[in-house]
Amino acid sequence: MKSVHDILADLWTLGGGEPSALDAVTLTGREPILPSSFRVGAASQVTIAAAGLAAAEIWKARSGEAQGISVDMMHAAVECRSERYLRVDDKPPPPAWDAIAGVYKTGDGRFVRLHTNFPHHRDNVCKVLACKPERDDVQRALMQWKAEAFETDAYAGGCVVSMMRSHDEWLATSQAQALEPLPLIQIEKIGEAAPRPWPAGDRPLAGLRVLDLSRVIAGPVAGRTWAAHGADVMLVSSPNLPSIPWLVIDTGRGKLTSFADLKTEQGRNVLRDLLASADIFSQGYRPQSIAALGFSAEDAARISPGIVYVSMCAYGHAGPWAGRRGFDSLVQTSTGFNHAEGKAAGIDGPKELPMQILDHATGYLMAFGAMMARLRQAREGGSWHVKVSLAQTGRWLWNLGRLDDGLAAADLTADQILPFIEQSASGFGALRGVRHAAVMSATPAFWRRPAMPLGSHETMWPSFC
Repeated sequence: MKSVHDILADLWTLGGGEPSALDAVTLTGREPILPSSFRVGAASQVTIAAAGLAAAEIWKARSGEAQGISVDMMHAAVECRSERYLRVDDKPPPPAWDAIAGVYKTGDGRFVRLHTNFPHHRDNVCKVLACKPERDDVQRALMQWKAEAFETDAYAGGCVVSMMRSHDEWLATSQAQALEPLPLIQIEKIGEAAPRPWPAGDRPLAGLRVLDLSRVIAGPVAGRTWAAHGADVMLVSSPNLPSIPWLVIDTGRGKLTSFADLKTEQGRNVLRDLLASADIFSQGYRPQSIAALGFSAEDAARISPGIVYVSMCAYGHAGPWAGRRGFDSLVQTSTGFNHAEGKAAGIDGPKELPMQILDHATGYLMAFGAMMARLRQAREGGSWHVKVSLAQTGRWLWNLGRLDDGLAAADLTADQILPFIEQSASGFGALRGVRHAAVMSATPAFWRRPAMPLGSHETMWPSFC
């Protein structure tokens, strides 16, 4: 089983980093941190460390100053479930899931998971099942279905669901086989452009402009990470799309937030204007939907030559499921994690990982990949496309190996978490949240802007940093 230092070295090499830079990193703590048979603590620590090291390399390129980076495994694991530790005016989060979300048995004795946190997804499930939005009604209806048939028909009906598969069953799918030859992160040059000089600034990403078109966890975590290192991050959302307020608050720290309805020409014009002077464009839409709006990677490179474009999706950018909707909980279910964790715990059914690690780790991989691409842009020029997916992050996590005694670990106590909590003001009230786990010796990570309600800012870049 590889050490966390070796895992980080592999990831750093994949991103194109110089091996000597790894000497600046100190990783503390040891597994298991949380109760899981999977190496969730290592995944948390390594992905946050990779993003922190990329920020340090950018600072070195800008200033000539090297610095040390340290990441504690417990702190990293806490940050990778930061949403559960957020407090607003000392109030804890509301229930994380819709009333009918979760796991159900089907008529063939299999299990399916429903994601119904957005109203239209819940309504679509009830339409396919011809039932009321109540757990007992949903369960009765699902007993009339075979799991895979329901999964197929439900996706066709606009639902977001998954059938629980073993890992071997997942590997036998054409989707898993399509992903097998692909790397964890793809960083590709997609166009010609002159190198962009680094702007003036006293932090690694100061003066860099990031458009964040994402929701829920992975993409927003990437945006929060860039903001922690000084970027001007603008979250652009539609006034007509639903959101999960608690996640908006937690991942909104450090960001500007504006509205633009991309289904209107006015909204698309607003985004094109912002994109023309952006450095990073980060999006988590399904590939065909963002392209249909005129903002594919190739479109972005024409509008803003030299852009770093980041694409995140659920099941990968190749294969028959490339356009399939999905969230962390569903990818865990589809790809074998819930089945394997359940077996390890002696449970007849699915068991979730102790955090939405596919989401959080993917967010830090997005941040890492974009910063490595921006370093290459400054040296070589060009426009760049970074691709990641929850399923590929899952494959990476699976291949890190298993912990025989992992599920025997105790969960973290309030006293253990307290050292990683900071207080801040916000547009929602007084916040207590997890501070960033990458400790930088020369350019400490912090969020300069408070979390604000969606649409609080004008759709224009600040004139100064």
